[in-house]
Amino acid sequence: MTSTDRQPAERPAPRPTRQRRAVAQVLTTFADFRSAQEIHELLGQQGDPVGLATVYRTLQLMADLGEVDVLRSEDGEAIYRRCSDTHHHHLVCRSCGATVEVEGPAVERWTSGIAADHGYTDVAHTLEIFGTCPACRG
Repeated sequence: MTSTDRQPAERPAPRPTRQRRAVAQVLTTFADFRSAQEIHELLGQQGDPVGLATVYRTLQLMADLGEVDVLRSEDGEAIYRRCSDTHHHHLVCRSCGATVEVEGPAVERWTSGIAADHGYTDVAHTLEIFGTCPACRG
């Protein structure tokens, strides 16, 4: 077997440090998407000192592991929230950040069809819809 034939080694699960547990816990306290800075502020308000750089690293690790969803706000900032385990999309209020998880069978059929038409396999996609929620509109 050549080095290019080797399968990548699976990474061991990350060690559940106090900081990682604190970030995971604070993610359970809100339902909308929040920036790393906002999550850092929440941790401070709860008396849990976790450095901002650690919050960023922890959120990236959690995103890599599929434990949180990440999307880019309209101004390009990464925002995070703990989401369900099923494939879904988001409807996000651009004013207050309120978020609704939505399923889109038509989107799933469309992406599968486009991929098949072009010979692609193992396709993944994301869809985020931004608008103004009823509470902010009124």
